[in-house]
Amino acid sequence: MRPFAYERVPDPAAAQRAVPVGSSSAAAPVPTMVLAGGTTLLDLMKLDVLRPERLLDIRPLESRLGAIRLDGQGLRLGALARMAQVADDVEVRREFPVLAESLALAASAQLRNMATLGGNVLQRTRCSYYRDVSYAACNKRNPGSGCAALDGYNRLHAVLGTSEHCIASYPGDFAQALMALDAVVEIEGPQGGRSMPFAELHRAPGDRPDIETTLRPGELITAFQVPAGPWAKRSRYVKVRDRQSYAFAAASAAVALDLDGDRVRGVRIALGGVATRPWRATDAEAALAGQRLDEASAMRAAEVAFRDARTHGENDDKPELGRRTLVRALLEAQRMEIA
Repeated sequence: MRPFAYERVPDPAAAQRAVPVGSSSAAAPVPTMVLAGGTTLLDLMKLDVLRPERLLDIRPLESRLGAIRLDGQGLRLGALARMAQVADDVEVRREFPVLAESLALAASAQLRNMATLGGNVLQRTRCSYYRDVSYAACNKRNPGSGCAALDGYNRLHAVLGTSEHCIASYPGDFAQALMALDAVVEIEGPQGGRSMPFAELHRAPGDRPDIETTLRPGELITAFQVPAGPWAKRSRYVKVRDRQSYAFAAASAAVALDLDGDRVRGVRIALGGVATRPWRATDAEAALAGQRLDEASAMRAAEVAFRDARTHGENDDKPELGRRTLVRALLEAQRMEIA
């Protein structure tokens, strides 16, 4: 790990001197980055992928930005709330089960005790070409250098939202649950506070895979607002992975259902492990709306969700795996007993 300066910040105004967006790598170091739980950042610093000159530790802000609040309007989660804290919260598990499940299935118990919600949604890809600086060709790490994964090892890479410049998959779980529940992200920055749909936080790779979010320089995520809705209780997160513990998704699905008997009155679907960013399958939702939910209609919706999938050799099985994962999530949500 390279030398860096360390500073604990007492308030958001001090933290906003950070530059948490853009690229920080062997090719393009940045002066300052934000440290929350550190479970991703410190890993990448040890690998020499990220080279910040200074870390701003925002953990002193946890008392202000770590609360969990539920009322008639919905759920508000502070960005510095710990993953384990939210996964174990009784009200979250009862009212928004997809959120609790997505967090409980992520990482390991030790990491969930440290990692924050804000840091989790901003975690970097697990693509081995990004994480290994001996590979020069990685447009996320070294813009303009190419994408070694296109013709390399890409079994766990994305099949949705890819470009000729990057096929790295987004690795998180919690983000899919937020997408499925139409969450809003609250942000503070030098120009003041703002809110936006969580679906607008992450960018498609396009020709600039190194720019992963729409955050502006100096902005910090402070909270997530999850609205109450008729589908929130009947929600499910299904994650398929190589092993049952501490593995990233080969495919996952977050679904939220509003049913009238066995007919779909409303549905929300987000996919993980298969796309370059958290992925909302709105066309699949439209295909299910008003339909009787059974295995056949779920599979038709899954076919719609993956009709634009593009594979790259070793991940040719991903569309089928993604379809089956989505069908399973829909049918499991249908069978949930709602109090």
